[in-house]
Amino acid sequence: MIYNKLSYNRLDNRSRLEGLWNKLSVYTLFWAKPRSKTKSQSKNLLPVLPSVESKAKRAIDILGALVGLSLTAIIYMLIAPVIYFDDPGPIFYRQTRIGLHGQSFRIWKFRSMVQDAEKYQHLVPNEAQGHIFKNENDPRVTRIGAILRQTSLDEFPQFLNVLKGEMSLVGTRPPTPDEVSRYLPHHFQRLHVKPGLTGEWQVNGRSTVKDFEEIVKMDLLYQKKWSLGYDFKLIFKTVLVVLTKKGAC
Repeated sequence: MIYNKLSYNRLDNRSRLEGLWNKLSVYTLFWAKPRSKTKSQSKNLLPVLPSVESKAKRAIDILGALVGLSLTAIIYMLIAPVIYFDDPGPIFYRQTRIGLHGQSFRIWKFRSMVQDAEKYQHLVPNEAQGHIFKNENDPRVTRIGAILRQTSLDEFPQFLNVLKGEMSLVGTRPPTPDEVSRYLPHHFQRLHVKPGLTGEWQVNGRSTVKDFEEIVKMDLLYQKKWSLGYDFKLIFKTVLVVLTKKGAC
């Protein structure tokens, strides 16, 4: 009986989520192409990336992903044995995330936690506010996992997601299905661009920002300020943040 009730609730939530997403998509498509608009209207419309710049961004993503995957292969040979001997199990961690227009995909990371870590999440206090989970001293993180997170090396396999077109080098933070199932209407605008390997939140927040609404504001700020030049600026800042371990988990 409990299982049936839970299954029904999940299906009901999913139906409502899909319905809300469809309404928002229709609303966005309708207002994104008006014949004429005032300056005040323009500020409230969802930014539409010009096709030339979109293609340039994708070309940069592919080039960056190929370089990144080459580095990932070298890193894999060095740390894969360490990950396994520190905590025997899979070298990679995969998790479902929600990307552009609500499409789900499987994200790749080097495993930094014990096996089946999600089963023990309810035992760990959540230090964040809103729809995200955060704990700076999460006991599920392995010894080598802590180093991988501090150096952001655990993120390198995501270059594969970038190459496949599921993510971009720079974008918004990729949410989990559980997060999206609890979205309010204004949160859905995050899903109108590809999630990124880095972005506004990763550069200016990382583990120091624990309020979900602040992360949303940063993601929407990125959409508002987007340009190829701004992407390069965030990539440069990301390198500095990683080297200085600023805000590292």
